[in-house]
Amino acid sequence: MVITLVIDYFGATNNGTTVTCMRTASYLQNLGHEVRIIGHVPEEHDDLSSYKVLSCPRYHIPVFDRLILDNGMVLAYGDLRKIAEFIKGSDVVHLLLPFHLESQVRKVAKVMGIPVTSAFHCQPENVSYNINMGHVAPVNALIYRLFRRWIYRYTRHVHTPSEMMADQMVKHHYHNVIHPISNGISPFFSPEKVEKDPQFQGKYVIVMVGRYSGEKRQDLLIKAIGKSRYNDKIQLVLCGQGPLRKKYEKLSKKYLKNPCFFAFYDHKKLKRLINMADLYVHASDAESEAISCIEAFACGLVPVISDSPVSATNHFALDERCLFKAGNYHSLMERIEYFYEHPEEKEKLSKEYVEYGKTFHLDKCISRLEGMFRTAIEDDKEDRKNNRAYYSSRKERRRLRKVAKEIGIENPVIEKGSVTK
Repeated sequence: MVITLVIDYFGATNNGTTVTCMRTASYLQNLGHEVRIIGHVPEEHDDLSSYKVLSCPRYHIPVFDRLILDNGMVLAYGDLRKIAEFIKGSDVVHLLLPFHLESQVRKVAKVMGIPVTSAFHCQPENVSYNINMGHVAPVNALIYRLFRRWIYRYTRHVHTPSEMMADQMVKHHYHNVIHPISNGISPFFSPEKVEKDPQFQGKYVIVMVGRYSGEKRQDLLIKAIGKSRYNDKIQLVLCGQGPLRKKYEKLSKKYLKNPCFFAFYDHKKLKRLINMADLYVHASDAESEAISCIEAFACGLVPVISDSPVSATNHFALDERCLFKAGNYHSLMERIEYFYEHPEEKEKLSKEYVEYGKTFHLDKCISRLEGMFRTAIEDDKEDRKNNRAYYSSRKERRRLRKVAKEIGIENPVIEKGSVTK
């Protein structure tokens, strides 16, 4: 297949969705597919010479631009004519985010008769927590409606990285065909014997990986260790970057007896760190999957996870002792102290997690994603054969005709018929 992936930011390894896209693109290409990429490519990036890439300009949003950058993202926009030329010959176009660039590409692909699928990687809480409204249900409901209005009502087949996110979509009145498929991890993440670095010698090393942002709740972990009677024995490492770094640095100095390590690790260094660590914590209130947690337990590092109802990560708990009460640092402290005091129980769970981690290997996940693409292609053929649209309205048809005129298509593919909202 010729598969075009559309994502605002491609080539940087500082946010989870981009890393997932790069990993997926690489694996699809290794399977023999032609992979094309549309998105903004930073000046400093990994070698992308193996891909056909349409790099798009940044889309600046006044007031929010700095916040978006601090979260490791940029938004982008494209030229419709360039997009049309670039996606010509594609078997399917896959949209990874619900923003302006993806909306542009969707319309162009539609009038060209190219099937379009989408993915639900941006959880509304990722937005609301950054404006300090993460726990306000009406705000999250509004963002769900906006996402549906912008992208998802126009794409029948939607990939979501977890069953929890699929359930949330149904709860918020999405009527798509939803495909819960893990984003998957590389078999590279596996157990190996690693001697602790000198600065970690004699310490109980706890690791958490994630952006320094409100929904990730690194503050809970800092406070839990700070209140623990083993505070002086514990070394905390927070891997990531984000807008709350200075706040967490200040908080760690207040609570922790050992200076916290703040750093962004590439895959090789991260694997080494995980294999020398003693415990992994994922304190996030909201999470669509958390690949970092899977990578950790695939190496045998036992996780302690928030039981938040809008975090898919809690489904990875193989034992109730791996869960703590969401937002409660006392509950997290108790779990940390339990595993500190019961290394034999942790060792038993470690072996179980290594086997569990193998079920998330990329080959299994990408195979299911390929299946979704093929189903979408067949459904699109049926729709065109029967002049039946997944979503059609007079307003939408006017938009599509306008796009068709702009890119010079005289006979655009705009089916009529049944309407699915």
